[in-house]
Amino acid sequence: MNSGKNLRLWLVLGIAVAFAAALGWMRFATPAAPAGNLAGASIGGPFTLIDQNGKTVRESDFAGRYRLIYFGYGFCPDICPNDLAVIGRGLAAFEKANPALGPSVAPIFITIDPQRDTPEVLKPFVAAFHPRLVGLTGSPAQLAPVLKAYGVYAKRMDTSDPENYLMDHSAMVYLFGPNGDPIAFLPHQGLDAAQVTQMLATHVR
Repeated sequence: MNSGKNLRLWLVLGIAVAFAAALGWMRFATPAAPAGNLAGASIGGPFTLIDQNGKTVRESDFAGRYRLIYFGYGFCPDICPNDLAVIGRGLAAFEKANPALGPSVAPIFITIDPQRDTPEVLKPFVAAFHPRLVGLTGSPAQLAPVLKAYGVYAKRMDTSDPENYLMDHSAMVYLFGPNGDPIAFLPHQGLDAAQVTQMLATHVR
């Protein structure tokens, strides 16, 4: 990655984190929608992707742990960093209240923008939201079936600048069980940290 791209990455990351911090507390005042039930849904499945350290990661690597999954992209100007900040605070609160159960939850961020979200881009990005957040990327061919299996909508919005495009995408927080079975989801609308904590407290045992 050249110096210009590095500068843009750090500018986007700094703005994203500042934006998330500024809006984060406002989310607590927003009435939260109830968690949706995914029990028995045909969603999810195996994947083989690359994490923020360049290591191959498979869905089976999370066997025995709950998976708290969010799809988005590192260059997102608002929704993704704000939601990830909320997820990070919600998980941290759950870990504090349930220290024995906290490690059984694996927080996972899967990019919808593999062209820009390389491991070196994802590493500082995910570290800004939770110390255990795993960032996953891969080739477009690797990610396409994952997005389909998890019911994720994502579309590139072309602009005059081919390096600074936006992505239109669905935004939800998914919770999967230790066997990979879908359990629940939280919609972006009305999402707050207390809601994430409550979903984990309800289902993680």
